[in-house]
Amino acid sequence: MPDPAPASFPAASVIVVGSYVQDHVWQTDRFPQPGETRRALGFSTGPGGKGFNQAIACLRQGGEVVFVGATGNDAIGANARALALDEGLACTWLVLDRVPTATAGIVVDAAGANQIMVNLAANENLSVDFLHAQSRQFSVARVLLVQLENNLDAVHAALEIGVAHDLLCVLNPAPMHAALDLELLSKCDVVTPNETEFAQLIARVSGEPLDGATLSAMGDGELHALCRMLGVATVVVTLGASGCFVSHHADLQRGDVEQYYRIAAEKVDAIDTTGAGDSFSGALVAMLARTEVPSFRECVSHANRVAAMSTERIGAAVAIPHLDEVIARFGARDKLPDQA
Repeated sequence: MPDPAPASFPAASVIVVGSYVQDHVWQTDRFPQPGETRRALGFSTGPGGKGFNQAIACLRQGGEVVFVGATGNDAIGANARALALDEGLACTWLVLDRVPTATAGIVVDAAGANQIMVNLAANENLSVDFLHAQSRQFSVARVLLVQLENNLDAVHAALEIGVAHDLLCVLNPAPMHAALDLELLSKCDVVTPNETEFAQLIARVSGEPLDGATLSAMGDGELHALCRMLGVATVVVTLGASGCFVSHHADLQRGDVEQYYRIAAEKVDAIDTTGAGDSFSGALVAMLARTEVPSFRECVSHANRVAAMSTERIGAAVAIPHLDEVIARFGARDKLPDQA
């Protein structure tokens, strides 16, 4: 078990409190039917977990970031910590003796769609006391990013600490948690659901079902009205091949002229959508944490490009492009001012 309050700590403008998962990925021409065994076309294993992926995405877009998460005291956990060191990602780890490191099985078909099963293990045992012991890291940050692959009391605690330190608090509400409540949403400044997660959030708020598949075809005004039901200042709905939709509260448009708008998807040769949403959220907070923050539209546009490029490679964290790759692909206008 590490010292929960080390004498020195990595100062960073972004804190990602989240999950580490060791991904095991199989490629197939099509998903097997129930009871069917199919030969895989390929296999790989590598780092994953929404929190870790998003921290890597932030780092690779030039963000100063520290990841706070939990692993088991096992070989997979040791490998996770080694991978973070190799990447140059600053981490504060809670290492647990009686709980294993999380693992996932991911099957990717020929169209790039995926099916995922995950055992969250150590991620669901992230200690609230451990998070409070990291308060000095929160005190020097600008942005906090959390997801829902940890125990909800830890997510609540991280957001409460973030609010206390006046951080911009960003929630990627994935995967949707059955116990997610409006109190948690009330602590957030920005939420970044995909269409399925957004539909689930609206159903939870309104009590009425919503088909996420209908969002792309919905009128902008109607979609904006749904976003405003969540009570969060800024909502960014990622719509896969249809790009994304941004909705701001009228009194807080974060440098944007428009209160709501769409950004089209970039044209890429997608082979694996695993981790695209994580690439988006991590890249977004990297932009939002800069000393000279561009308009929110510019931040989202950049994140959209990072997510699109991530689908052209197999895997999650390993597929996330670096900033120089994004610049080479889309032009120097994406090279935003350096962080202080």
